[in-house]
Amino acid sequence: DVQLVESGGASVQAGGSLRLSCVTSGDTIDRYCMGWFRQVPDVECEWVSTITSDGSTRYSDAVKGRFTIAQNNAKNTVYLQMNSLEPDDTGSYVCASARPRTGDEASCFTKWPQTPNRMGTYWGQGTQVTVS
Repeated sequence: DVQLVESGGASVQAGGSLRLSCVTSGDTIDRYCMGWFRQVPDVECEWVSTITSDGSTRYSDAVKGRFTIAQNNAKNTVYLQMNSLEPDDTGSYVCASARPRTGDEASCFTKWPQTPNRMGTYWGQGTQVTVS
């Protein structure tokens, strides 16, 4: 199993920046899809960004150009740098990981964002970001 603990959420004004961190334990992250989802009450969890073991990244259209995902494998930590924050970015940001089948690493981008629970995803508890 993988345990995920997020930090860095806060209340900020529109235009501000935050950096979220996700520390993992239980297994190394260099063989996993790692990413962030956003949870808003009464709304389905929304994919934000993914990073894979080779450093490839993808972003939702809503955050592209404003958010940057990065990872430090030595520290088993994934980051989400959030710039130019907007009120619509408000929500609980949940760190997640899933291990793709060998040879199907592309599923980190093609399947995981839409159907994370079909890949045995591990979830953190979330960290709240409020933009006003």
